[in-house]
Amino acid sequence: MRDKTIGEVVLDVRHIALSFGGVKALSDISFDVREHEIRAIIGPNGAGKSSMLNCINGVYQPQQGSITLRGQTFAHMNPRQVAQMGVARTFQNLALFKGMSVLDNLMSGRNLKMRTHLLQHLWRWGAAEREEIEHREKVERIIDFLDIQAYRKTPVGRLPYGLQKRVDLGRALAMEPQLLLLDEPMAGMNVEEKQDMCRFILDVNDEFGTTIVLIEHDMGVVMDISDRVVVLDYGKKIGDGVPDEVRNNEDVIRAYLGTAH
Repeated sequence: MRDKTIGEVVLDVRHIALSFGGVKALSDISFDVREHEIRAIIGPNGAGKSSMLNCINGVYQPQQGSITLRGQTFAHMNPRQVAQMGVARTFQNLALFKGMSVLDNLMSGRNLKMRTHLLQHLWRWGAAEREEIEHREKVERIIDFLDIQAYRKTPVGRLPYGLQKRVDLGRALAMEPQLLLLDEPMAGMNVEEKQDMCRFILDVNDEFGTTIVLIEHDMGVVMDISDRVVVLDYGKKIGDGVPDEVRNNEDVIRAYLGTAH
């Protein structure tokens, strides 16, 4: 594991329960996330991983429990409020604007940072023009960081899947998040694309100091880049700890990893 300093708790999830009708998606889930760590959530399909991220960023409202973000506890928040508190999210199923260029997709991630109103932007009046230049400079730095300069004016829908996932990460980074939620960022990628994405995630964590919560099915990736791992199975927590602890947890082996691991 890389040599880095892990800070205080920035996200504290306590006793979260979530049901859809009579189906329990999450039951009494508790864990925390510390500043500057990469915290993985793993488990088989249907374990409740994405539901947990949806509770954290306000898409779902849990019936029980609380979530504390940087000392502020909330039970009911909407995604915009959570984003304003410095949380960004990528999605398992890409939600990019396929007809827009890479640059414009990343600019859409700057929406919450914009101070001038729409009419000023349409006419590019004074402050709006200066603000757009400032936002474009930040987006161009992300484009350089993700090594997608050659595609900056290309419509996203024309890009290979692996590059689209990179653009999705870039749009989240454009929000300048303190906490970044990544929902299966390497799903559907080949080995080379996964290696690239791992490098970018580690660089975001190291160079930007961004705290990351990661859902990922590739156990090699999870064990290599995560500081701590929480394991869900049928909506319940069955393991929590550093990668070696989770790897050797009998409940986790039985439910998910199997004896091969």
